[in-house]
Amino acid sequence: MPINALIVDDEKPARDELAYLLKSFPDVHLVGQGKNGVEALALIKEHAPDLVFLDVQMPGLNGIGVIKKLMDRKAKLPQIVFATAFDNYAVQAFEVNAIDYLLKPFDKSRLARAIQRAKKALEAGASSTERLETLVNQIGAGKAPPVKLLVKTQQRLFLVDADDVIFASIEDGTITVVAREVEGTSNYRTIEELQASLETETFWRAHRSYLVNINHIKEVVPWFKSSYMLKMADKRGSEIPVSRAQTKRLRELVKI
Repeated sequence: MPINALIVDDEKPARDELAYLLKSFPDVHLVGQGKNGVEALALIKEHAPDLVFLDVQMPGLNGIGVIKKLMDRKAKLPQIVFATAFDNYAVQAFEVNAIDYLLKPFDKSRLARAIQRAKKALEAGASSTERLETLVNQIGAGKAPPVKLLVKTQQRLFLVDADDVIFASIEDGTITVVAREVEGTSNYRTIEELQASLETETFWRAHRSYLVNINHIKEVVPWFKSSYMLKMADKRGSEIPVSRAQTKRLRELVKI
């Protein structure tokens, strides 16, 4: 029985290396490749793969975050082989609860073992849901590794913790991210994509052009016709409009 597989990794050389190695396994059919967690969710929904080779450390929505999003959606979980360059905190949890994990650079014999384990699980009709729930709970007591965003400013690329992001805005197709120490552009194309990579409890779409971190709202300013502006806790004290459709949500957040 052929195994439909996906590769998700933010590094193209790693994707290329793994795709090349998979050519040696004729029963593995590579149906797609993604470069971030948002693409992983879309590809898993589109292809319903049997097996996903999933990078742990990716800017934005990381590998553990992808699993959490799939669980939130009550989606059927594929068998997962995690790929990582870090032989550290998570390896024991991966060994017990994932089909397998691969350390970079990839080793063909280790890959063969991971594929064999995936085959056995698929033939047995074993669900990966319970094991992956345990994995998510074990890593950081249920917390995924911190989400980081790539922010470009003055030809430099910074990785910014999502918790430090104050707000993001979009104008003429370009997303600007304002964080505590850095302001620049994001490689995400839409606010929807950016929001999908972040914790839904923390980031709120106050307006179609703005995504705000509710933990960095400094002041709620009454505006005309029962509307509101948000004064944010960045250095400029930026003011962000709340759309009429989101006024009810604002009242719920701050108990107005």
